[in-house]
Amino acid sequence: MKLKTHIQQFINRLLIVSFIILLCSSCQENEESIAQEDLETEVEEEVEVEETIDPTYILPDIDLNNWKVTLPIGAPDEIEPPKILTYATNETLKPFFYNDSINGALVFYTYPGSSTANSSYSRTELREQMIPGSNSTNWTFKQGGRLKGTLSVSNVSKKSDGDYDKIIIMQIHGRLTNEQRDLIGQKDNNAPPMLKIYWQDNIIRVKTKTLNDPNADSLQILETTSWGNDDGYNFPVEVGFDKFTIEIIATEGRMEVILNETMSKVYDSEHIIKWGVFENYFKAGNYLGSTDNTAFSTVKYYDLTITH
Repeated sequence: MKLKTHIQQFINRLLIVSFIILLCSSCQENEESIAQEDLETEVEEEVEVEETIDPTYILPDIDLNNWKVTLPIGAPDEIEPPKILTYATNETLKPFFYNDSINGALVFYTYPGSSTANSSYSRTELREQMIPGSNSTNWTFKQGGRLKGTLSVSNVSKKSDGDYDKIIIMQIHGRLTNEQRDLIGQKDNNAPPMLKIYWQDNIIRVKTKTLNDPNADSLQILETTSWGNDDGYNFPVEVGFDKFTIEIIATEGRMEVILNETMSKVYDSEHIIKWGVFENYFKAGNYLGSTDNTAFSTVKYYDLTITH
């Protein structure tokens, strides 16, 4: 009888121990499962944070193969293709000509400094080169040309009267051929700019050249002093510091300036017709109309294209 009792007690103890072991094993599996779920949640949260702070880089839609840039430093310094194509790593260009990769823009920054031979003002400005690295090949109105760009003025200094300093953002500049230069005995190939487009006090202002004497002969027409300025034209809307689009279309005897693809100013007078004797090239960028030592301006170009 005693033996039977001992055996029964042993079996009961064994069952209790087995139950405890099974219970502990189940608890451990639950703890491991919970820990694994917590770990997966932390990983997912980390991934979500990384995706949130990861920036998106956007590059401007501008092909610089047919442009050189003039800077407000040096004599002044000019960077031509192909060197201009590495502007992002060029230490000379970096302070004046760089990417805003958040907004997808090419930034032009300038201040009063070095200027070109025929100007008192400084610039960070592109000059068209139909043949990369050469200024000698240009176009006439008969051949035609089209320049289109999307840009914004992001910052500009103010004058003492509270008005903003003006900026030239696009140009059609004239050029004498070598034969024309020699014919009038001029030392260089410079001719007047037929077209200047300004950002001035939040509006777009257009200035063109007109002959002082409409009866000037073929030699007189080539002289810079034969050309004066028209009264100018202001587009009837403010662009302010917002993004806007300018398009210039030059054809034989005609020039058109289009703002935001909706507003247009056409020039087709005898002055434009007689301008046809000159070669031309486009310019675009940031040409600051101030020599005050505290002046500055920043212009951003998002896209810029030329066709001929």
